[in-house]
Amino acid sequence: MRCRLLLCLVLLAHAGPPAAVAREYAAVFNFGDSLTDAGNLCVDGIPDYLATARLPYGMTYFGYPTGRVSDGRVVVDFIAQELGLPLLPPSKAKNATFHRGANFAITGATSLDLSFFQERGLGHAVWSSGSLHTQIKWFQDMKPKICSSPQECRDLFRRSLFIVGEFGGNDYGSTLFAFRPLSEVHALVPHIVDSIGRGVEKLIAEGAVDLVVPGTMPTGCFPMYLSMFPKPPGMYGGRTGCIKELNTLSWVHNAALQRRIEQLRAKHPGVRIVYADYYTPAIQFVLHAEKYGFLRQTPRACCGAPGVGEYNFNLTSKCGDPGAYACDDPSNHWSWDGVHLTEASYGHIAKGWLYGPFADPPILDTKHLG
Repeated sequence: MRCRLLLCLVLLAHAGPPAAVAREYAAVFNFGDSLTDAGNLCVDGIPDYLATARLPYGMTYFGYPTGRVSDGRVVVDFIAQELGLPLLPPSKAKNATFHRGANFAITGATSLDLSFFQERGLGHAVWSSGSLHTQIKWFQDMKPKICSSPQECRDLFRRSLFIVGEFGGNDYGSTLFAFRPLSEVHALVPHIVDSIGRGVEKLIAEGAVDLVVPGTMPTGCFPMYLSMFPKPPGMYGGRTGCIKELNTLSWVHNAALQRRIEQLRAKHPGVRIVYADYYTPAIQFVLHAEKYGFLRQTPRACCGAPGVGEYNFNLTSKCGDPGAYACDDPSNHWSWDGVHLTEASYGHIAKGWLYGPFADPPILDTKHLG
């Protein structure tokens, strides 16, 4: 009998994630910016300036633009599908059902409210009013549509996964694109991280017990930043070709965010908070492109203006603009439009968040599920 039991344990240990994993969560609620926007920016009509609402955006999976800033699915789409849930509808969608979750992310979103930037003379650099805390207000306003009582809401939220971010990229971008000193950009780190922490605690107060909090991308590796902020040769990474000081900013943010998450874990011992890593996989895509099926090359946008610069990026002829084009096979490229990723990249990141190694702990940690 003991031998049979031991054999069963050995088989279970090598069986991988249990089959029930896909039905572990009742719903997913996502908050974020353009990395996970599923169409909130387009729901009330498509602004003329919005190239992301035109092909080739959406070409790979949907065959048409959905408002996602990629050629296809984004990380939260892969996560929802792996959990056996439908793709999350944008929270502003008309006639949508939100009982299995909602996506509150909107392109241009910041962690900090607009007033923070206005006080510093940067209001013109923030063009989305959907900050993290605004999105949480949207979530709170939605509750009557998805549950009939406060207790029913709390029961649902306890069985749901909350993804809070990425936030920070647009906060830092507002200051970088205003050409403020880098020291001023670094001074934003504690404000942004504190804002994310307060957002997480608001969701915990609503009943969330399972949260994922992503860090930021390595900003210095993206063609848009490489094109807009040229540096002397010594300021690029020898192996990556990325701008070192911008990647340092991202690293500092992520380190501070992980410290804040540790504080939140200690303060809320009954809550599980996962740190999800965007930084490491993006660096891996640059350093070990072939491992992920990508072409080995200088960081380069798949979709952009042909023949313009070594990074295939030009602000006057961006992806989706007349004259711009997408490479033949986006699955060969990790960077889609110069500042966002291809569907293929997002798929690798989602897998790493769900099963490891790009999350601490992995979302589908079998110890947690057991």
